[in-house]
Amino acid sequence: MKLCIIPLIVLIISLGLLGMTYMETGLPIQPGLDFKGGIAVSIITDESVDDIKASFADYPLVSVNEGINQGKYLKFGPMDDDKVRTLTSAIESKYKDAKIDHIGSSFGKTLQDQAMLALIMSFIGMAIVVFVIFRSFVPAAAVVISAFADMVMSAGAMNLLGIQLSLGTTAALLMLIGYSVDSDILLTSRVLKRKGKFDEKIQGAFHTGFIMTTTTFGAIFAMWVISWIGGIQIIWEISTVLLIGLIFDFMNTWLTNAGILKWYMTEGKGKLSTSQRGGN
Repeated sequence: MKLCIIPLIVLIISLGLLGMTYMETGLPIQPGLDFKGGIAVSIITDESVDDIKASFADYPLVSVNEGINQGKYLKFGPMDDDKVRTLTSAIESKYKDAKIDHIGSSFGKTLQDQAMLALIMSFIGMAIVVFVIFRSFVPAAAVVISAFADMVMSAGAMNLLGIQLSLGTTAALLMLIGYSVDSDILLTSRVLKRKGKFDEKIQGAFHTGFIMTTTTFGAIFAMWVISWIGGIQIIWEISTVLLIGLIFDFMNTWLTNAGILKWYMTEGKGKLSTSQRGGN
């Protein structure tokens, strides 16, 4: 169980970060434009980011992201109707080809509730399937704990890096649930169902899991680089969350899950069988 010490420390820190964000915003992750409402604007201009910020200094400009071919993507926070009309008029008069998207606060709240429900239900569904597959409490609980730790740590890292919760990052977190369970089931199945020494089974599972994780990491990293160069914000956010999640998943699979399984296969099972023999 010593293997679990480092992941446990990271988990506690991550829970603290989520708790502080929840007290500030009402959500464990800082909500983005999709969930708290606001205005998103796409423009084509050769103005610098600083010039754009100066032009809209009187409005709640949250961020300015740069894309290809002098594209800029502006995000404004919630504001009253009069200010929305003033801002819209200013943008349309200055940038003829501007694309303006409005997201109302009430609609954002609806999306927020639906996204959180999707995350919770997906996790619960995953836990039920895992317990049905293994039908043994400790190995199944190890898979669920590792998946939970992946989600919490990734969410904590999002708060540290300033990556907000949006429809895109919600999708990334849902993908992480699936990937986490996949790698943990690989390890647990190898340990429980294959014959041989525990260390040999762990080594075999690690070899397969390492290839699987590095291959996935490489593919997502390529997506991250392309989205960063092209200024595709939503793809960049999704790939960033996935990269963070893969790193935490690797740690939780081969430290947390492996540590619990090692205890279960040595001390846990040994104590149980000794007790049964004594009872007979």
